[in-house]
Amino acid sequence: MISTITTATTTTTTAATSATSATAATATAVTSADILGYSLIAVVALIAFLALKEILSSEAGKNSKINTFINSSNVAILPLLFVFGAVVTYKVVTII
Repeated sequence: MISTITTATTTTTTAATSATSATAATATAVTSADILGYSLIAVVALIAFLALKEILSSEAGKNSKINTFINSSNVAILPLLFVFGAVVTYKVVTII
């Protein structure tokens, strides 16, 4: 009697785990349309950060907060630059 209850519990747990794994696999699928949308957001953000850094660089000597922002903006620009490189590489590979 005890082994029957244990077996039923194990089977139920295994079935629930399998269902969760199947749901997680379905939720992580990314299509090429999603990649295009995300890459567009990344490129626009990169252009905005680079333009903001260039515009504010003329005011860097006058205000220490602007100078700090300009120096620390590379934290956002560098990963976006890597994403831009990956997008360009992806586009070149899909064309060839």
